[in-house]
Amino acid sequence: MAVVKIIELVGSSKTSTDDAAKQALDQARSSLRNVRAVDIVSTGIRGENLDEFRAHVRVAFLVEGTDVD
Repeated sequence: MAVVKIIELVGSSKTSTDDAAKQALDQARSSLRNVRAVDIVSTGIRGENLDEFRAHVRVAFLVEGTDVD
């Protein structure tokens, strides 16, 4: 039986919300194996000058030692 763990991350970018989501995914991939899905929960703009794009994402990855059916 497969077991998947889900974590939540917030990525940021000066370029776009898409890039903010990509930043979060790239960071997750640097320390996680077997990433299976990424869901964008929400996006927004932050900062004093509203110049920081953010993306709240959920990253699902396979727990090692479990099988994919």
